[in-house]
Amino acid sequence: MIIKNLGTVCKIAAIFFAVLVAVACKKTGTAPQLTLSNITDTIPASGGTVPLTFTSNAAWTVDTAGFGWLRLNQVSGNSGAATIQLTATGNSLGTRRSVLLVLNSNNGQSRRITVLQDANIFPSYNTSPVAPDATGMSSTATQLASNITMGYNIYNTMEAPGSETGWGNPAITQSLMDLISKSGMNAVRIPIQYDESHIINRATAQIDPAWLARVKQVVQYCFNDKMYVMVNIHWDGGWLDCTATGAKQDTINARQKAYWEQIATALRDFDEHLMFASANEPNASDVPTTNTLMRYHQTFINAVRSTGGKNSYRTLIIQAPSTSIDLANQYLKPGNIYKVVTALTDKQPNKMIIEFHYYTPPNFCILNADASWGKEAYFWGANFHTTNPLFLDRNSTFNEEHYVDSIFKTAKENFISKGIPMIMGEYGTSYHADKLTGYPADSLLSVNSQMHFYSYVTKQAKANGVLPFLWAGDAFNRQNNTVGNQRTLDSLKKGAGL
Repeated sequence: MIIKNLGTVCKIAAIFFAVLVAVACKKTGTAPQLTLSNITDTIPASGGTVPLTFTSNAAWTVDTAGFGWLRLNQVSGNSGAATIQLTATGNSLGTRRSVLLVLNSNNGQSRRITVLQDANIFPSYNTSPVAPDATGMSSTATQLASNITMGYNIYNTMEAPGSETGWGNPAITQSLMDLISKSGMNAVRIPIQYDESHIINRATAQIDPAWLARVKQVVQYCFNDKMYVMVNIHWDGGWLDCTATGAKQDTINARQKAYWEQIATALRDFDEHLMFASANEPNASDVPTTNTLMRYHQTFINAVRSTGGKNSYRTLIIQAPSTSIDLANQYLKPGNIYKVVTALTDKQPNKMIIEFHYYTPPNFCILNADASWGKEAYFWGANFHTTNPLFLDRNSTFNEEHYVDSIFKTAKENFISKGIPMIMGEYGTSYHADKLTGYPADSLLSVNSQMHFYSYVTKQAKANGVLPFLWAGDAFNRQNNTVGNQRTLDSLKKGAGL
């Protein structure tokens, strides 16, 4: 018989081979085995060697086509446990490069391994790594989270352009931390920018040492009051762009590595009361941009861990896509059905927290004037709607108590109950009563609804294990470090159970 179709020939050959394998396995009583430690390997941008470990119960070979920049110390072997050393020199091409390896076993099994190497764009700032130091770092992320009562953002200060006082707030002092601590809150979030105002050499991505020293001083203020503190890289003009591709994405990723090597080294000696947060509100909203965000987060994790010391065990905070609880539920929950390819790995188990922000509904929480996409809402909560015909269209009509209950329930079910703590890194409302001058009853109702929001959202967060960190508000007077609005503070403390 003459077979003219080459594809048919290949199919017949494959079937014949599979039959032979099956017969062989039946005779030996063993199933074909080819088990890999991982299907992705990453070689440092500056060059180096990483092991690829696997086990096969038959002889094996590696497809050697197109290795190019990657060197392997062996490409074939016999059955049993095996380790191939993958080696590359530094990547000076300006873009990430990759090689696909195909590992074939004579038992019919085959595996594909992607080997990646980021671009070596900026110099390494991990110039003095130290041995891991577990002193004062024994808590898991869940244990650490259980110790936090409530948090407060030192907003519009260290993330301001130019200087700490660039947006009119005073410089952070020990007195401010003392005030927050005395209120019953025992944690602060410090948004910090670097890229806009504190880089002294853009060609090398070097952060001003004086700025790093100031960050360290502020962290020490928190430690003096035995507070938990998280520092992040805040918005910074949006340089951490999740929509970037190609060489632009590679440069962003290299900048993330350079910045976090410097920050982590400067703050390495603080114990577990200090947490690092990768970003702020990354612009990821779908599978491709979420994959890019995961790449940036993985670089953050690797950079921090590489510096050693207490950073080897520090709790790290990663942001959900767009810092959205809805997108966290969609893309990040364990066993999600969406194909987010890039999964995060960490040398230290149980040391990660996921962050989301909560400004829902935005008409009530964010707007202080009507916008093209919606009207400002003055009233929130089922029992806090006005009946004044003049302002009926200012009642919130969605995302009130029932939504709060349901969304925080998903946080508990999808993450917290599975050992993944969640932090609500920002939440708050706008003040609307000033729009109701001349209507004292409605003005008071608006204030009451704002207090209800503070109390209710805080309470539901805490009830479901989410850590609430207030953004802005008038609870504290930053100008003189006193309580600003006692009622606001009382509403927050009531919700937090303080």
